[in-house]
Amino acid sequence: MILEMKVPSPGESITEVEIAQWLVADGDYVEKDQAIAEVDSDKATLELPAEVSGNITLKAEEGEAVAVGQVVCLIDTEGVPKEGQSATATPESVSPATAAPVAAPATDQNYATGSASPAAKKIIVEKGIDPQNIAGTGRNGRITKEDAVKAVPSMGSAPKGSERGGERKKLSMLRRKVAERLVAVKNETAMLTTFNEADMAPIFALRKKYKETFAEKHGVSLGFMSFFTKAVVRALQMYPDVNSMIDGDYKIAYDYCDISVAVSGPKGLMVPVVRGAENLSFRAIEQEIKRLAIRARDGQITVDDMTGGTFTISNGGVFGSMLSTPIINPPQSGILGMHNIIERPVAIEGKVEIRPMMYLALSYDHRIIDGKESVGFLVAIKEALESPEEFLMDNDVKKALEL
Repeated sequence: MILEMKVPSPGESITEVEIAQWLVADGDYVEKDQAIAEVDSDKATLELPAEVSGNITLKAEEGEAVAVGQVVCLIDTEGVPKEGQSATATPESVSPATAAPVAAPATDQNYATGSASPAAKKIIVEKGIDPQNIAGTGRNGRITKEDAVKAVPSMGSAPKGSERGGERKKLSMLRRKVAERLVAVKNETAMLTTFNEADMAPIFALRKKYKETFAEKHGVSLGFMSFFTKAVVRALQMYPDVNSMIDGDYKIAYDYCDISVAVSGPKGLMVPVVRGAENLSFRAIEQEIKRLAIRARDGQITVDDMTGGTFTISNGGVFGSMLSTPIINPPQSGILGMHNIIERPVAIEGKVEIRPMMYLALSYDHRIIDGKESVGFLVAIKEALESPEEFLMDNDVKKALEL
């Protein structure tokens, strides 16, 4: 029996995906539920499991955009493993995706001898490329629009005796969508950033005193993210405009705090959501962030994990960032940027002391959030981080940490 495998819907509103990588080769024997491909949507990269066991025939190429419901492979359930092949395909059996070569300077008669099409001329002028350095694939060496699009401007003459290479590789659908959304945010919102700094000494002291007991009891570390999430929830409740979004001529205000947390995954930036953060304890926040980070690292994050969110926290400090202007995660209206913690001299009650300081950045949509609210929001964050026992723990640390 031949089974047609179709692209399942990865989530609401998604109509097509892209075959990022086949994990098996044409003709391989696959087991039921074995991952046979990675597919990119505009929100996440997901694995496609085999629906039955058998020999597979691929019907789509890597990099090809396919509609939800389209047949991408056939599986012959009467098939058997090929000689020398185990039941589960190995990575070595998969042919790697090839990338289009970078156009090199003309060295022989294979390069353009004909004219360029009107569409190609426009692209060539915009790129500032010499037409003689483009290989024309059209009739009589004519340069087509596709030739012009693929051509890469010269990078100058290489030093004598050196060898230089490069490749032209299509961006994944996820990366293209991220790029599109980031440009849209810059063009469609009135984005501003306000800054402040926080003395992290009180949180350092709490973590030093309780982190071992916390880890032993709860099986998770007492990190900075639970303090920041708690501080953000408090500030959002004090300044609800920051927890709102614009929808045309309307403002949508939320009475809950679903906090998006930017994490780095193998496919790039992921922003899973900690839902109902206003109801979570320090322990629950740390456990949920750890769970989501592991899923992102292992490529198991789902569209549902990243759907929604009313505010975002981005921690560039883990990569060494001292200061940045984070970009709003649409359709949200605000994002908090955390940075690295550096010991700096600061004035404390008229005396200079060395304290662990962190710069904070709040980027916000000025269409819906005024300067007064944005500054007040960030001051509330600073206030909570510098006095966590009072503002985040109701002056009962052991109860707050469930110790």
